Amino acid sequence: MRDVVIKVVESPEEFAAIQQIRISVFQDEQGVDSALEFDGKDDICQHLIAYLDEQAVGTARIRYLDDQTAKVERLAVLSNARGYGIGKRIMEKALLVIASQNISEVVVHAQEYIKGLYEKLDFIAVGEIFAEAGIPHVEMRKKL
Repeated sequence: MRDVVIKVVESPEEFAAIQQIRISVFQDEQGVDSALEFDGKDDICQHLIAYLDEQAVGTARIRYLDDQTAKVERLAVLSNARGYGIGKRIMEKALLVIASQNISEVVVHAQEYIKGLYEKLDFIAVGEIFAEAGIPHVEMRKKL
């Protein structure tokens, strides 16, 4: 059994690992412009990091939109670590962190191909598919 640990980021070294994961997944794999990926909002977000066998392989960030709503963004898992349920476990941890802040609703802009992951976590699609960074997305929401 492979060891998976998901935790809230606490150090600059962990944030550097997160940046590398996001560069690999969003910029290198998906062609997202770095100015879109690193949008200046990281400093106001909580970040999660996932380790597989002590190697940093995944991340997401939580941005609190107001006192009732949080948005989970930048969910990414390195290609060599996919298939172990790490994305789902990152989201489960994010939902626990958000719930501990007495937030009542969570929103995501899900890439269309990964929508099923969010549906398994009881997110509901809202509205039409739209392009974000040239990639089809759908807004999804979940009440806590």
